Amino acid sequence: MSEPAAAGRRVLDALLAGGTPPGPDQVRALAALDAESLDAVLARFAADHGAAAVTVLGALAEQDSRGVRRAARRALYRLEQRGIRPATTPPARPVVAGRRPPRPVRAWLSGVDGSGSRAAWIVFEGDWGALRLCSLIVNDVAGILEVAGGDVTKKRLDRELAGLRASQKLPWVETDPARAAGLVAEALALHREAGTEPAAGFARWQPLFAAAVPGPPPAAPPRDEALVARSAELLELPELAGWFLDPEAVQADAVERLQARDSRLVLSEQQRGEREEALVTRVVERELGPGERRRWARRLLETALVLDADDRREPAALARAAAAALLDETRPAWQVPFARALATRALDVAGEVSLGRLRAADVSRRPTPRRPA
Repeated sequence: MSEPAAAGRRVLDALLAGGTPPGPDQVRALAALDAESLDAVLARFAADHGAAAVTVLGALAEQDSRGVRRAARRALYRLEQRGIRPATTPPARPVVAGRRPPRPVRAWLSGVDGSGSRAAWIVFEGDWGALRLCSLIVNDVAGILEVAGGDVTKKRLDRELAGLRASQKLPWVETDPARAAGLVAEALALHREAGTEPAAGFARWQPLFAAAVPGPPPAAPPRDEALVARSAELLELPELAGWFLDPEAVQADAVERLQARDSRLVLSEQQRGEREEALVTRVVERELGPGERRRWARRLLETALVLDADDRREPAALARAAAAALLDETRPAWQVPFARALATRALDVAGEVSLGRLRAADVSRRPTPRRPA
């Protein structure tokens, strides 16, 4: 890439990072490129950033410079051919001198479901008190799964919150807006690592999270063995009814379990119990490797924060104790009652799928990220 082309690319990257419309100097820098170089730079920028590039390209497509305008429209057309449509992104608003970028001022989080997903509402405030509500579903494996929102008044926000709390199956608590924005930053990092795109429509919100950084994960306390021993009780909580290992991963084990229960072999209750315990141990050892242990520990610690906010101290303490046990790499996962409970419930659910009483798609714990078109 020539130096003028590299300079043009830096202009585009700066526009994307800043989330502001292009200024006259930036447009002139792009217009100085010959038509072929400009077209190549914009095409590469669109290919690298996908939906996130739409806002910048849309703003360039409205400029007075004919060359810049035409090249930007060609780049947008290429994105549209990939299924990324500029129509989903509103035109960039003009920058007014002295205006500050919208900042997060209030936020709410739901509890974490069994697939690692949770809802987040983040309210941004701009100049003169204008509010925008960004509503997301974020997942600790697949990133940003859903996004919606728009301008909102305080009265409407209060009304929507009341309705949400009445209908939400998971706990719903207010949190530090910087922390909620940090969770979105974590989700974006997952997309970068996996080479996936956030949910359609996130591009128009992405500039508002440009300054967000992942916060430190909640800390685990010293392990309390008495609480660890009771950690399986967590799965009795209604909001954790969907917490179990992925049934698809233990389907063969569940069939083996059903066959053993139907076997005509005469076994004592003790022998049957030992066989079942050995099967659960095998599942835990196979399915809860180091990465999975850390992921479930993080879910537990996030759940503990939600339970604290809901003034439910005892289950919060159980969640932290289970997390501490999972994070202790010297302790086999199969020795953690919470881990065994996750495996046992997964075997129960997979058995119901094998018997035709449940649909596999309804109980899958694997969110599917959206790949670029």
